[in-house]
Amino acid sequence: MSQQTFSLPYQHPFQADKSYKRSVAYFSMEFAVDQALKIYSGGLGFLAGSHMRSVYALKQNLIGIGMLWKHGYYDQGRKKDGSMQPEFREKMYSFLTDTTIRFQIPMMGKNVWVAAYYLSPEVFQSAPLFLLTTDTDGNDESTRAISYSLYDSDVSYKVAQCMVLGIGGAKLLEALGYEPEIYHLNEAHAVSAVFHLFKKYKKASEVKKRVVFTTHTPEEAGNEKHDIHFLEKLGFFSGIDLETVRQISGIRDGIFNHSLAALSLSHKANAVSKLHGEVSRKMWKPHPKIAPIDHITNAQNNAYWVDEVLEEARKAGDTGKIVARKKELKQVLFKTVADQCGKIFDPNVLTIVWARRFAAYKRPDMLVWDFERFKRLMGNKDQPVQVIWAGKPYPKDEGAVNTFNHLFYLSHLFPNMAVLTGYELALSKLLKDGSDIWLNTPVVTREASGTSGMTAAMNASLNLSTYDGWICEFAKDGENAFILPVAKGDDINKQDCDNLMESLERIVVPTYYNAPEKWGQMVLNSMNDVSTAFSSDRMAREYYEKLYS
Repeated sequence: MSQQTFSLPYQHPFQADKSYKRSVAYFSMEFAVDQALKIYSGGLGFLAGSHMRSVYALKQNLIGIGMLWKHGYYDQGRKKDGSMQPEFREKMYSFLTDTTIRFQIPMMGKNVWVAAYYLSPEVFQSAPLFLLTTDTDGNDESTRAISYSLYDSDVSYKVAQCMVLGIGGAKLLEALGYEPEIYHLNEAHAVSAVFHLFKKYKKASEVKKRVVFTTHTPEEAGNEKHDIHFLEKLGFFSGIDLETVRQISGIRDGIFNHSLAALSLSHKANAVSKLHGEVSRKMWKPHPKIAPIDHITNAQNNAYWVDEVLEEARKAGDTGKIVARKKELKQVLFKTVADQCGKIFDPNVLTIVWARRFAAYKRPDMLVWDFERFKRLMGNKDQPVQVIWAGKPYPKDEGAVNTFNHLFYLSHLFPNMAVLTGYELALSKLLKDGSDIWLNTPVVTREASGTSGMTAAMNASLNLSTYDGWICEFAKDGENAFILPVAKGDDINKQDCDNLMESLERIVVPTYYNAPEKWGQMVLNSMNDVSTAFSSDRMAREYYEKLYS
């Protein structure tokens, strides 16, 4: 770790633009600001990372508070037979500054020491980030381990991680002598902070006026819940009695709903797409005393993600230059395919990519469900395709790990099918650059927003997607994307699979080979339509205008 001097009380390192002077502390369990800093798992981190980069670009008065995960999420290695295997290795970062701030949090029946490290904004052109860890002197192995791995599978450890982020983040701000006007909880992981603030200010109204909340959960069952006595025993409520906890957090029984508490103790909240806003307001309708829920659609940082040559071609409306550059970028991606899989892909062939977190509702293997049609698609010599999968399942999600490995074993049958490991920022960038089609197959209404298709579109890839999340605000079928009809009835999986194969066989593949001018125009339309509306600069502005005002 860097031993640069760190002065207190802390002052924001850059002069805020006059439009963004209100001070904000942004709490997030993960941040993906750069490949070198492995403190993220997937979409939530990618979103937060792009947000922090736009904070830097727009000179907003915001600091990030997160966790310094000793092992990151996990490294996606391979077993002897090539199937995936989670690996946990210590990460070291000489570019972080030790603030020398140390404080204790009572949790798990112990007083746990927390250390704070600092990422200067100049390192990765991001907002200033403070990262908390329990892997510090004074703690035994059991409490050091709280900050080892993002989203620990042990429920006590996962709650303790949330407490370090929430209570620890609030205590850090006090140690910094830095009192923000707004505490922004990005998802409910840090909701323990509101009880620390209640203990400090004594009134729920004083907490509410300082707190805002972003929900990323599109269905009630996805909201984190725990037994309220279990949480009290861990120290989650900062010593506040349970009667008061229930009274201020909207909890009516013995089950503590983290999102409901965050909504009850915020003065404003937002969902992360227009559709998600509608779903969220309907979902939370039985709770009339919560914060009003608006929507601010997720976005990604153009400056970080966009290939400069492609962007110049977009601005010039030069589809020929886009096609030429795309082939160059495909060749770069295909080096990784050859390295990992021993397969040589052709930059002239339509390349389909499915890449994001592996989870059941995202249906990563839909393309192979109708195996006979998949074999025909993969064996078409006149209009060939190449397909690449990548993504990290949650390491304890056996179903998702098995799906990944099933696809890997299946890939042995096809020289034009590849399954890659190591889906982090760097590989994600290669895949967005090198894909022609970005395949997105979530069950409709299950994807709050999704953002991977945005950065694919920025890099001249067309979305082929179910009609969900951000896609509903972006896509014009046949003009800037290919959209599957919304499945209705009992067997939506079969309908979506049939519609996907129909779209590929009859529309997508023939358009690529038989109507290159139309394809080029669709790509240009897609790049233009995504460029501003789904830029994180727009999103960061909207947070100041809608949530922080």
